[in-house]
Amino acid sequence: MKVTPEHNERIANLKFFSVYPHYLSKVEKKGRTKEELHQVITWLTGYDEAALAQHLADQVTFKTFFEQATVNPNAQLIKGVICGYRIEEIDNTLTRQVRYLDKLVDELAKGRKMEKILRS
Repeated sequence: MKVTPEHNERIANLKFFSVYPHYLSKVEKKGRTKEELHQVITWLTGYDEAALAQHLADQVTFKTFFEQATVNPNAQLIKGVICGYRIEEIDNTLTRQVRYLDKLVDELAKGRKMEKILRS
């Protein structure tokens, strides 16, 4: 499936704080914790708890969220299909980073071991 410019724009303008509760709900329903979710987000973005909380409070868009992040160099090891898109084929950097996060949350919810999720 090809990512369109409209899709990229929609992703960029989506508010991180509005998606975060869905991430949390998804992992908690499967027996994982908020702390594990934060560990995954921290690994991908380089944010600490305070920075993550501030981004949630400021209601930033995904564009701002990832512009200010220091994306983990091992993020490129995240591969597969998420939401019908093959991650490694997404050419828009921001959309690919958002899909990285989606994939990590999916793996966490599916019970994958943290060492594998964090590509260590």
